[in-house]
Amino acid sequence: MSRFADAQEARDFLAANPDIRRVHLLFTDMTGVFRGKAIQAHELEAAYRTGRPLPTSTLAMTVRGVDVEDAGLLWEIGDRDCTLRPVAGTLVRCPWMATPTAQVLMAVDPDSLPAYHADPRGLLARVVDGMAADGLHPVMAVELEFYLFDADRAPGAPLEPARGQLSGVRPTHSEICHTTAIEDMAPFLDEVYDAAEAQGIAAETAISEFAAGQYEVTLHHRTDPMRAVDEGVMLKRLVKAVAQRHGMVATFMAKPLTHEAGSGMHLHVSLCDAAGRNVFAGAEPEGNPPLRHAVAGLLDTMADATLVFAPGANSYRRFQPGSYAPVTRTWGLDNRTVAVRVTAGDPETRHIEHRVAGADANPYLAAAAVLAGLRHGLKEGLAPPPAVDGNGYDQPGAPLPTSWADAVALFEQSAVLRRAFGDDFVRMFACVKAQECNTFNTEVSDRDLTWYLRDA
Repeated sequence: MSRFADAQEARDFLAANPDIRRVHLLFTDMTGVFRGKAIQAHELEAAYRTGRPLPTSTLAMTVRGVDVEDAGLLWEIGDRDCTLRPVAGTLVRCPWMATPTAQVLMAVDPDSLPAYHADPRGLLARVVDGMAADGLHPVMAVELEFYLFDADRAPGAPLEPARGQLSGVRPTHSEICHTTAIEDMAPFLDEVYDAAEAQGIAAETAISEFAAGQYEVTLHHRTDPMRAVDEGVMLKRLVKAVAQRHGMVATFMAKPLTHEAGSGMHLHVSLCDAAGRNVFAGAEPEGNPPLRHAVAGLLDTMADATLVFAPGANSYRRFQPGSYAPVTRTWGLDNRTVAVRVTAGDPETRHIEHRVAGADANPYLAAAAVLAGLRHGLKEGLAPPPAVDGNGYDQPGAPLPTSWADAVALFEQSAVLRRAFGDDFVRMFACVKAQECNTFNTEVSDRDLTWYLRDA
């Protein structure tokens, strides 16, 4: 798995890229927002040798960048610094920047307590290490959906799907898997692929998705789950930056448009044993004990982990029947109407597609929740309900939480997630999301005025 990098990595990179002038030091806070610093190239080697300080409170802020006092990372510790260190293998150029610029992902040093308990990447590393101790080695890939909108929208104006770059025509209806829609965005997609290659990101298939202006880019399965999720995080930054260069806004909101499909982050996972064999492989998925246990664990922890998969108010608007987003805790074989899809195809490549997380979820936390669910099912030998055959929206199943506040409560009370994530992380994340939820629900919005101003 990816660990902290040696200073030689910085020296080698600068020797191979002597034109680099700036380096962005990046990490994601609990909400998935990129934070960090921009340093000069001559400061990079020192950042590798000793790390860089950052206020501990930045790890546990709301998505709007507001401090959360109840998280315990602010006044009671004097808002002291924690130390972030570069992640090995993530120092790469940012081809979209006019000034020669590089970026490197950062993670909290384990000695920086209590900050280490709040670091999303550190949490995923602990979950992966726990699975390795059980002789289980996840193979993962991230699949991201997003929308492209016009960037020059006037304040208060409706969102408009970005015009095709070659035709100049604005899409108005579903163009699912339409090759013309992909060709029309060739300048943008070409730059995305070129930038991904420059950064070592294994970007693969691109398709036009269900709604007008919606797209998807998949990433290759990685035997190092930390690298797989790092690439998901890096791809989100890359897509948004390249879209901006092309006069568009790329958004990973779960539900940016009321009457159109939401955007998901589907996590693909299989498990290998110590010999590298896929333990989910086999011609009969329903008769594979490890696969059944894993599915059962995912279903058993799904409600408790919904706050991770659906972290904000907008996230819950994605969960609609017939929307390709799940509404119940169900599973099935090659079925996209359920929450946990077991893939068809070559039995040797059998894996699980977890379809609950919105594209707005923090990839590190979503992956940690999926792996914790798998491990829980395997350790407890859980059995899943019967697989759903046909339309899962028309069949009974335990519902997912539909309220943000309910999801906060379920997460905070979860004994399984407390064992997997630690009490400190569960408490801090619940505090952050509870404050977000309360602030959002008490704010008077334009919708309040539209609905009630004249008739109340």
